[in-house]
Amino acid sequence: MLYRRQWLLGLLATGAPAAWALQRGPLRFPRDHGSHPSAQIEWWYLTGQVRAEGRRWGFQITFFRSRVDAAATLRSAFAARQLLFAHAALTDVEGRRLLHDERIARTGFGVAQAREDDTAVRLHDWSLVRDAIDSPGASRYAIHAPARGFALELVATSTQPLLLQGDGGYSRKGPLATQASWYVSQPQLAVEGVIRLDGRALRVEPAQPGDNRAWMDHEWSDALLAPEAVGWDWIGINLADGGALTAFVLRRADGNALWAGGSLRGARDAAPQVFAPAQVRFTAQRHWTSPRSGVRYPVQWQIETPAGRMQVRALVDDQELDSRASTGAIYWEGLSALLSDAGREIGLGYLEMTGYAAPLQLK
Repeated sequence: MLYRRQWLLGLLATGAPAAWALQRGPLRFPRDHGSHPSAQIEWWYLTGQVRAEGRRWGFQITFFRSRVDAAATLRSAFAARQLLFAHAALTDVEGRRLLHDERIARTGFGVAQAREDDTAVRLHDWSLVRDAIDSPGASRYAIHAPARGFALELVATSTQPLLLQGDGGYSRKGPLATQASWYVSQPQLAVEGVIRLDGRALRVEPAQPGDNRAWMDHEWSDALLAPEAVGWDWIGINLADGGALTAFVLRRADGNALWAGGSLRGARDAAPQVFAPAQVRFTAQRHWTSPRSGVRYPVQWQIETPAGRMQVRALVDDQELDSRASTGAIYWEGLSALLSDAGREIGLGYLEMTGYAAPLQLK
């Protein structure tokens, strides 16, 4: 497994410069829910929190697709032209623990597939599949991930329209206009289903308003990060009032911001308020050091945006994911609470922090 991973990542690292540019133009659905194999990198990222057995749980499932330029001219059917990676995780808030697992395979041969006409991503026995439902543009995502030590069998259903980040979905990620991604979010998804843990089926149960909610991000890009960026800090928060808050900062090696952005959409708003880079600031307030990797992460932040000054606080400090067997990265990603400046919980969602163990490489 280790040899195969090194070989696959070696193909990524030695790929030729991208011959494709990120195409501009209006997004079209359901086609743009599907895979974009001409883009260098793409991911479908679904995170959420549920109540089961009277306890709060966080979950995430992410599928990554990467184009391998080194295999573009090879004629063999076995050439690894596209790779799929997947991560799944479960946060046991009461038990203060994180369980996670990962997968990797090249596409084809019935092992891995990412359809182009709609979201239908499969990797071995894991899958994320979208079905259209009654409302125009609405979705129902089925998650099936029998992972090591746990399993996710969940369904996440639209309660709001799509949220197109940036300029109609074209989201800048650096000083150059080409440093961008297509970025589509679906906040406030309603979650039902089952979590399996320790031989037990934990069914998602009716809970307090704002519980059993998920957030879906779909991004694809050719040049997501500027060369001087080492990683990012990002939040996607379902607000208790039905709104949605996104904020991110791309960091230089010295920790200073290279670029920033985000958006706020109210529960009754048709379009988001898009934040300019100078309007977003992340200030670390508390750190935690991983006993496994030795990496030090900020697990509490003060965040300033046009939506106001707020705090993001990890519900469990130890939500570090070691994905060196697939993507090669160690990063932090976990369920977190959004607090008002007065300390009142006003939202729940996920905080993601990359580039703390080593500069992030997106090939």
